Amino acid sequence: MQHDEFIGQVQARAHLDSRGAAEAGTRATLETLAERIPASLADHLAAQLPTELGEHLRRVEYAPDVPQTGVRMSRQEFFDRVAQRAGADPPKAVHEARTVVELLEEATQGALTERIRQSLDEELASILFSGSTGTAGRS
Repeated sequence: MQHDEFIGQVQARAHLDSRGAAEAGTRATLETLAERIPASLADHLAAQLPTELGEHLRRVEYAPDVPQTGVRMSRQEFFDRVAQRAGADPPKAVHEARTVVELLEEATQGALTERIRQSLDEELASILFSGSTGTAGRS
């Protein structure tokens, strides 16, 4: 899947008003995911995506005191970070993140996303992997 197609699908599936909103939601999700998962897994995922998308996973800089195994964060903290980065309200950020992860699964044929799922706690994984039409995490 190419960059433009990926962003177009995020916009359509997340029901976003603009391509810019889809770009922001995608960037926010990938940067937050890169903080949360092991650095080697983020690098591997980045290599499987179009360059423009992969850069969002590689942009995260790990401080010397941050483990290369990913920063532990609650489900709430994860989605709060996505919302802040995307400039979206939290419920919308949850939906956008679920949409991005759904498309990651399609773009990588699910090979890497299963490893990503396994690196997350069950509560976060169940929401993040519920897809763009799922109901998990909705208030």
